[in-house]
Amino acid sequence: MGRNVVALIVVLGFAIVAVGAQQDGCSSELPASLSGNYSGLACKTVWNNFVLRYYQDQDNVLSIVLSTMYSSGWVGMGFSKDGMMVGSSAVVGWVGRTGLPHIQRYYLGGQTSQQVQVDQGNLLFAAATPSVVVDQAKIYLAFQLKFSARLSQQQLLFAIGSATPVNNVLQEHDDKTSLSFDFSTGTSSSSSYPSKLKRTHGALAIFGWGVLLPIGAIVARYCRQWDPLWYYLHTVIQFMGFLFGLAAVIAGRVLYDKLHATVYTHRGIGIFVLVLGILQILAFFLRPNKDSNYRRYWNWYHHWFGRFALFFAAVNIVIGIRIGDAGNSWKIGYGFNLAILLTASIILEVLLWTRWSNKNAPAF
Repeated sequence: MGRNVVALIVVLGFAIVAVGAQQDGCSSELPASLSGNYSGLACKTVWNNFVLRYYQDQDNVLSIVLSTMYSSGWVGMGFSKDGMMVGSSAVVGWVGRTGLPHIQRYYLGGQTSQQVQVDQGNLLFAAATPSVVVDQAKIYLAFQLKFSARLSQQQLLFAIGSATPVNNVLQEHDDKTSLSFDFSTGTSSSSSYPSKLKRTHGALAIFGWGVLLPIGAIVARYCRQWDPLWYYLHTVIQFMGFLFGLAAVIAGRVLYDKLHATVYTHRGIGIFVLVLGILQILAFFLRPNKDSNYRRYWNWYHHWFGRFALFFAAVNIVIGIRIGDAGNSWKIGYGFNLAILLTASIILEVLLWTRWSNKNAPAF
């Protein structure tokens, strides 16, 4: 008897979950205020709980109802040529702080709020008035777009942000995606945008230039009392850091070619850091003996080129996180790593100077 009751509860639980999933997707009904103008639309769950309803008539007017779960902030849908945000046009909807609904067209000219221009872009609203409806913890963006030709395969962007826009100014999104959608067949696929390659490039650069190389430099400066262990550790760590950094540069070059990106500053600093890294590798093979008259000049060269490499690598990582629109997790992660390295360096530098002062103090 007990087992039957447990089984019944489990079955009912799965049934409730299944019904809830259906109600949150294409099986749910549109709000009554939208059902008149937007009935008979095809439906597709495109990303997470984003549901896209659409219909394209013979006059190339595309009717769209985009819905998703909502509490605050904004929801947007963009039309892109290459799957990238910059250069695309979007429709964004939200409920303002006073409770009034808003829906606007935007041109996404860049990755800052100042470069996202309201009432601009390539999208044209058709005769029907666009609207925003919030019903049962879901937001619905309903609008019609007029195109010069019938849409088939199209790169679409979907994004959501938790900050409510003020004066039509959009803040940074919390999550986003890019996909290729065929309005003729209703099929979608992953976008050609190389997001995995971008993440790989960033991870390799941070681990190589931003983690291993600074650790190797710390070992060389503060662990010399463990001779010759410090030298072998320094050499191995720096060589591994250079290999990861080189892999990051190669991945960045492939990414640059795929995106045709105009990131001249990031690319230029990256090449400069790579050249400095190569010079440091050459320094290993050109290292003179301690008794050589050239050893002092070699030390200057090795130390200062290494410091320049670490400094510009850190600057370039910050630039890469910003222009790559990596998100808060990358910013916080690298900031935490940088704080640990700087704190450790300061503490070790104080200890080093303390030891040096005690060693050189006059004896009484």
